[in-house]
Amino acid sequence: MSGYPEVVGRIDHVEPVPRRIRATLGGRVVLDTLDAKYLWEFPPYPQYYVPLADVADGVLVDTGETEQHDRGKARVHTAGKGQARVYDDGVAAGLVRFDWDAMDSWFEEEEEVFVHPRDPYSRCDAIRSSRSVKVERDGLVLAESSSTVIVFETGLPPRYYFPRLAVNFEHLTPSETRTACPYKGRTTGYWSVGKHPDLAWSYDFPTAALLPIAGLIAFFNERVDITIDGQAVPRPRTAFSGGIPPSDG
Repeated sequence: MSGYPEVVGRIDHVEPVPRRIRATLGGRVVLDTLDAKYLWEFPPYPQYYVPLADVADGVLVDTGETEQHDRGKARVHTAGKGQARVYDDGVAAGLVRFDWDAMDSWFEEEEEVFVHPRDPYSRCDAIRSSRSVKVERDGLVLAESSSTVIVFETGLPPRYYFPRLAVNFEHLTPSETRTACPYKGRTTGYWSVGKHPDLAWSYDFPTAALLPIAGLIAFFNERVDITIDGQAVPRPRTAFSGGIPPSDG
């Protein structure tokens, strides 16, 4: 048991997207649909599959290549800055799946979405806490507070966000790293500690749902030592244990 809820998702499971989905490329909207589908290629999160009719003319260029997937046969196209796959049969028949980075930006209704679609079965809640939390690394106290905001995100251990006055910045070195998260937005800062790169991060302008973490500092539980109310918390083992994936935790 991990101690926190795991992600629920079945590979190649399909569900309707009740939100308007748009994507931009070169300053114009090239995809606009009310009929997108969620399709889970991997358990942690779905991808958008959109009707071919809702893609602007000229965006897709057929390469003549095909791929066979469990979800159907796909014709490979170039699209924007990447590729797209058009499915002619199977559960994705009549739908197009774009590489996320092929487009300049993606939107759900009027709100930009980063990295990948938000999983409708996942939650990401920012809740204020009075528990006493201390973060250390190599014997150095990096942060300590009894007024944190805890982010509970499905599939990840709780993240503890500290007020800046509770963080010992003399031990932190700013980094050029920037990442993005579909639930929280784009980071505005990362910090390393000694030889340990990018242990902490911050969002100055998070998404509306995560506004309580604006300007606060969080640390990777996987790579620091955390004590809560005097009790040491074991370091969790996740994909973030050994380095920074494309999006933060």
